[in-house]
Amino acid sequence: MKLTKYFLGAALLLATATGCKKEIYDDVSFLEQATASDKLNLIFDITQDNTGRVTITPNGEGATYYEVFFGDGTTTPSKVAAGGNVQHTYREGVYTVRLLAYNIKGDVTEFTRQLTVTFRAPENLEVTTSISPASSFILNVSATALYETNFRVFFGDVPNEIPRSFQEGETISHTYAAVGTYNVRVVAVSGGAATTQVTRQITIIDPVLLPLNFESPTLAYNFINFGGGVVSVINNPQSNGINTSAKVGRMVKFPGEVYGGSLINLSSPIDFSVNKYFRMKVFSPRVGAKVLLKVENSGNPGINFEREVTTTVANQWEDLVFDYTAINAAQSYNNIVLIFELGTSGDGTANFTFLFDDIRLVQSVLGLPLNFEATSLNYNFVNFGGGDVTVINNPQSNGINTSTRVGRMIKFPGEVYGGSVIELAGPMNFSTQKIFRMKVFSPRAGAKVLLKVENQSNGGIAFEREVLT
Repeated sequence: MKLTKYFLGAALLLATATGCKKEIYDDVSFLEQATASDKLNLIFDITQDNTGRVTITPNGEGATYYEVFFGDGTTTPSKVAAGGNVQHTYREGVYTVRLLAYNIKGDVTEFTRQLTVTFRAPENLEVTTSISPASSFILNVSATALYETNFRVFFGDVPNEIPRSFQEGETISHTYAAVGTYNVRVVAVSGGAATTQVTRQITIIDPVLLPLNFESPTLAYNFINFGGGVVSVINNPQSNGINTSAKVGRMVKFPGEVYGGSLINLSSPIDFSVNKYFRMKVFSPRVGAKVLLKVENSGNPGINFEREVTTTVANQWEDLVFDYTAINAAQSYNNIVLIFELGTSGDGTANFTFLFDDIRLVQSVLGLPLNFEATSLNYNFVNFGGGDVTVINNPQSNGINTSTRVGRMIKFPGEVYGGSVIELAGPMNFSTQKIFRMKVFSPRAGAKVLLKVENQSNGGIAFEREVLT
């Protein structure tokens, strides 16, 4: 029994040892049967947005992976697994893309295919041109388009012009040297050969606008004469007093109609919404000469408004005021008509020769003397430091001042320099008159009164004097 037992144990051990024997499989003969990659191809998917981005998909039979050489100078190929793809960005052009296909045992098969990258022309090109409000000689240009990389603009005012480039969202400006009509060409560039362009005709004019001072060297002041009135722009023969400008207008009234005069057409309607007073400098051969200033609608002369004033000095410049506060500002007026001595026929002599200049529209005609009697004017005092000025009915109408209205200054607690300032419509003329006079009603003798003049733009330019009541 015991011998049998040991015999069975040895047999079992032998069987177990035999069952654990390691098997080695080193037969690679199947690789010898692998064939080279075949039926190779390259599929190109070009993105149609002018970015030049191309998706390259290699395929074929028997390839485990590929190497793609892009053919655009890129030295390192891209490794692509079977079934994968790679993206690459090209410039516009023609390229030879090279493909190396590797099979399972490393054999290489080569394939090439030509790739053509062509950018589409920009579409929906829209060009915006506008004259700058800062100058009638400055043109602003901007543009938008689909599939563009940038824009180039030719302004058309010089031969062999080199275009200027700009981007979408950018405004480019150009200053013309002279009036005229120019062909402005905007080219939308795609990043390649394809372009789209738009040409616009732009007319640069020097607009006839207020104020009229006759100083522009490029502006044609085209007066239309009628009834014997003849206007020309000349060098100022009376450069003195309040008018030392280089150019002025001259009206000579020849024999003809009693309403002989001249008109000039403005480039845009006059804006009477805020400013309602015309001022014009006039040099007249005599006192009491009638000067009519009239505005008309250029399409319908029946829509008009006029005011007539008379000269107060002879053979010197004066600044006449024409009150237009009653005009219907809702109507459109862009003709200015001038008639000297309406109702009298001229004779073409020096007695009917008038100079005029600086026709402008102003908000106020405040000037010296200030007497506060005009109810249509706004006496806009600007108070400071506790000083407070108002225009009131005269509470002390007696003695040397029986006028209806006066100014009143109350000095409230505040700064020791509390006071008030008022701006005049034009500079004061100190060429001949150099002494100010002002009527004052004071609650006490010895009160200090300071009167100061300042430059409107630079308060450092000033002069002052102080006196006692």
